[in-house]
Amino acid sequence: MTSSTPLPAWLTRVGVFDLETTGVDVGTDRIVTAHVGVLNRHGREIAARDWLADPGVPIPDGATAVHGVSTEHARTHGRPAAEVVAEVSRALSTLLSQGMPIVAYNASYDFSLLAHEAARHGVPPLINPQPVIDPLVIDKAYDRYRPGKRTLSVVAEHYAVPLDDAHEASADAVAAGRVALALAKQFALPPTAAELHTQQIGWARDQAESLTEYFVKVGRLEPAQRLDGSWPIRG
Repeated sequence: MTSSTPLPAWLTRVGVFDLETTGVDVGTDRIVTAHVGVLNRHGREIAARDWLADPGVPIPDGATAVHGVSTEHARTHGRPAAEVVAEVSRALSTLLSQGMPIVAYNASYDFSLLAHEAARHGVPPLINPQPVIDPLVIDKAYDRYRPGKRTLSVVAEHYAVPLDDAHEASADAVAAGRVALALAKQFALPPTAAELHTQQIGWARDQAESLTEYFVKVGRLEPAQRLDGSWPIRG
């Protein structure tokens, strides 16, 4: 399809969601910053909220180098993690209850880590959040053989979406939402968000299986190991 492809009606407004964290393990790492917002069909953010949490554990230097938040800053200025987790979960639940799709780049990371944080702090979790839109999964499905990395920065550049302050939660969330809009202009996405959500479940599973085969081939995984392709929350 061309850039003149009309946007599906469900893209009139979308929620956007991103976390910056202490690391990349969804089961053990913690939220440092979070952003939840709403974009209109033109990609302009019309509502937004940001959070800074004290994760309750030291923030590794490597993570600080990525998002810029140190342990000292989080302890001094951040709010208790349990409060942040509860408020982020409620904000997402409110948007989803309105039928608004939530865009999150590599959604299975953010939603899975949020689920583990909810369990850790005794916060009611999001149950089967949907509809979710994951530009990473969609881009891989529609342009499978394009060479190169699929980080948000790279994919945003590919679709001519500006991304300043990468790895800052609000900038990443807004850029992901705008990439979703760009994908909808470029490709004929399903007519409903619910249908796209269902298709992404299968795409994410297939993509994990393909990546597993590659990692086994190059020795990064043992033959018996498998990447978790559950989406949008890992099993």
